[in-house]
Amino acid sequence: MRLRNLNTFIKVASLGSFHAAAQQLHATQPAISARINTLEEELGTQLFIRDKSGTRLSSRGVQLLPYAKKLLAISQEMKQQISDQNPQKGTLRIGITDTLANLYLSPLLKHWQQQHPLMSFELISDVTPTLTRQLQENQLDLALMVAGNNDQPELVTEPLCSYPQHWVATPERLAENPVTSIEELSHSPILSFPRDTRPWDYLQQLFRPLDETPVFHTCSSVANLLTLTLQGAGMALLPAPIVKEHLAKGMLVEFSPGPKPPELAFCACWRLDDDRILPQLLAQSGREIIITTV
Repeated sequence: MRLRNLNTFIKVASLGSFHAAAQQLHATQPAISARINTLEEELGTQLFIRDKSGTRLSSRGVQLLPYAKKLLAISQEMKQQISDQNPQKGTLRIGITDTLANLYLSPLLKHWQQQHPLMSFELISDVTPTLTRQLQENQLDLALMVAGNNDQPELVTEPLCSYPQHWVATPERLAENPVTSIEELSHSPILSFPRDTRPWDYLQQLFRPLDETPVFHTCSSVANLLTLTLQGAGMALLPAPIVKEHLAKGMLVEFSPGPKPPELAFCACWRLDDDRILPQLLAQSGREIIITTV
């Protein structure tokens, strides 16, 4: 069913005349009649009654009219949404976990600005439990965060990326306190993300079998955790992209106290009841930026 034929049907119905519709649509009257005939054949019913008093809708035509208007309105809205000539306006609230913010916030924001130059972005960096709660309470429109602890049915979740985690320390600290086991590691201060985060939960599970657990110092900023590690304040389990450069320069040394740590996975989340396409579009473009920036 062609939209042009539906538009012609609406014009004839509103004007009550095939001739008037032809003038407004810059078409010949036979062309208008042909479009209506095609529509009637597709629907298997007569849409207009033409007699000496003029042209009026049949009962089936009256029934079709609101649907035809809805279809044309949806078509117009679709064109506006995807057209660069009609950029979207408004504010989008985006939460991003600190690791992703440290690695990708600048290229993400630049890309989103190019895609949606009239949109304002409110960016909030926090730990995943807080971002999840803010999504649930409708304080955020989109969150880029750690996967695994956010299996709430009211949220849509799509994977973003995943990174290995490395145990690291300064060469001086490892020289003073060599570590080849979990027991030896427990004698050193551990620098960690805050409690109830996925890295924290893993460390609690790792040290649970021991009689004595290590001293933990927590911080929500991965940049500050890295700085503390570089300054010899403790040993840390950090995502590979965060420590790659410092390992290459010899400022940090990787060590293995036992089981290989799990990869740290990240995801994009938005509310299931959010009928806007923009959060999903930003999540998809964000994944493309993250993949190409690695």
